[in-house]
Amino acid sequence: MQLPLRLDRTNSQRLHLQLFEHIRRLILDGRLRAHMRLPASRVLAGDLGVSRNTVTAAYEMLMLEGYLAMHGPAGTFVADTALADGPTLPSAPVRDEADASGRKRRARLAFRGEAQVVLSPYESSARYDFWVGRPDPRLFPLRSWERILKRTLHAKPHRFCEYGSPAGLPRLRSVVAAHVGVARGIETDASSVVITSGIQEGLNLVARLLVQPGSEVAIENPCYQGAAHLFASYGARLLPVPVDVDGVRTARLPAEVACMYLTPSHQYPTGATLPMSRRNALLDWSERIGAYIVEDDYDNDFYYDAAPLPALKSLDRHDQVIYLGTFSKCLGPGLRLGYMILPKHLVAAAITAKTLLNTCAPWLDQALLAEFIESGGLSHHLRKLRTVCGRRRDCLVAALREQFGSAVEIAGAASGMHLIWELPKHLPDAFELESRARSHGVGVYSVKTGNALVMGKALGARYARTLLLGYAALDEGEIAEGIAALGRAARVLAGSE
Repeated sequence: MQLPLRLDRTNSQRLHLQLFEHIRRLILDGRLRAHMRLPASRVLAGDLGVSRNTVTAAYEMLMLEGYLAMHGPAGTFVADTALADGPTLPSAPVRDEADASGRKRRARLAFRGEAQVVLSPYESSARYDFWVGRPDPRLFPLRSWERILKRTLHAKPHRFCEYGSPAGLPRLRSVVAAHVGVARGIETDASSVVITSGIQEGLNLVARLLVQPGSEVAIENPCYQGAAHLFASYGARLLPVPVDVDGVRTARLPAEVACMYLTPSHQYPTGATLPMSRRNALLDWSERIGAYIVEDDYDNDFYYDAAPLPALKSLDRHDQVIYLGTFSKCLGPGLRLGYMILPKHLVAAAITAKTLLNTCAPWLDQALLAEFIESGGLSHHLRKLRTVCGRRRDCLVAALREQFGSAVEIAGAASGMHLIWELPKHLPDAFELESRARSHGVGVYSVKTGNALVMGKALGARYARTLLLGYAALDEGEIAEGIAALGRAARVLAGSE
């Protein structure tokens, strides 16, 4: 992240004091929010053309006054206590006004959003990186994709010179509707499907339709960071609903909200699966209070021990569930292709919002994916993925037990691309083990750094001993070697090696 700073060398105030004041003001103005990572001192020094000592002195002053916190190798972050808890509402834009000299002042920035973490937050890569939600490029169906690409380019090169439907390529909408009918039990047709640039764009469209400053949005706690930050950026007031081993606790649902966002098939980050009784209770609650349910089915293609429960949308009898799916996990996020299945009465508004956002999605990628699905390529690829990733999951569990004992406590392993490990008491907390593991070439992630958000200090303390381990992008040899290295790091911390 590059900070918008400019130091005045003609000012009599020393440079580190100027830097201290600039960063402090960014924090107080809300442009640097709690948990945001600051540039490394050497990087910021290079950007500003000053010595590293200047930056280090400013950072130390900010830490002493409680604005920043140092988290070992992970870097320097805005402290929890630097700002009041909870998201702030976007400020209204301010018109240009003339100051005393007659010059115009710039309008104040209205946007107050925070980005989710889509890549490992560390500057250097780890040899064995258990980052969550990352597919293995070695498993991408490259030969099939190349054949389809050549055929498509030869047959329809004119499509590069045409705008497409904002709702997506009609053929892709049809094959997606057929695919989710078989794979997720959802009865729908192409008219209810809108193609998106991944789930994140789908969430943006949901927020544009349903959220205005002050709207109340229920979220799981803990939850996917990208969804929470997005709704907050539109001015929503977030209402956290606690999660247990069975997913969101439906007995704690609020009395009134615009919508409820959740990940029922493989709760993020805990991996819990919402049972049928709670699914039915959730739908009853939604119908009773008139709220929409936003179902994020982000890694539904990965299940191992038994067939998955049908999607919540498949149980929707009152057209109240907005379903979000993606091909980022089974094929790759570089495709930027996902989809929404919308209640009929929201389709027209969603297509209008999509048109205003980006007119239409790229034609070629949609055409390739439509052909890949319709030809049976996706079904074949998913069967292969489940076999390979199931073995990798088994290897990870076995390696953890070998290194840390047969009583190792894991959850969320029945499906998805990651599992969670509750650290035993003789080991340090998750963040400390995460930091030490990197010195041994291993990337593991606490809830805080693993693209999840926990609201409330008590709950944060509860998840302080939780590690997230993604296994889909590592082969079995890499997993075994990585967990062996993690075991060595843990023994060093425990003083037994």
